[in-house]
Amino acid sequence: MSAATAKKTAKKMIQIKQVRSGIGCPRYMRETLRALGLGKMHRVASRVDTPETRGMIARIPHLVQVVEQ
Repeated sequence: MSAATAKKTAKKMIQIKQVRSGIGCPRYMRETLRALGLGKMHRVASRVDTPETRGMIARIPHLVQVVEQ
């Protein structure tokens, strides 16, 4: 595999850490946490940095913290 091909297939990852609880939040916020692979405090999920993932994070910015790699 050439370097150019490897660069195209490598996807940028981000880590998402849950910093606040979803208890007391509307249902759509709790479901968004679940869709991101979170649900319990201080869990970290690695996801591909896509517009869809960024959109989900934008719905719950007060519940999560983003760490870019």
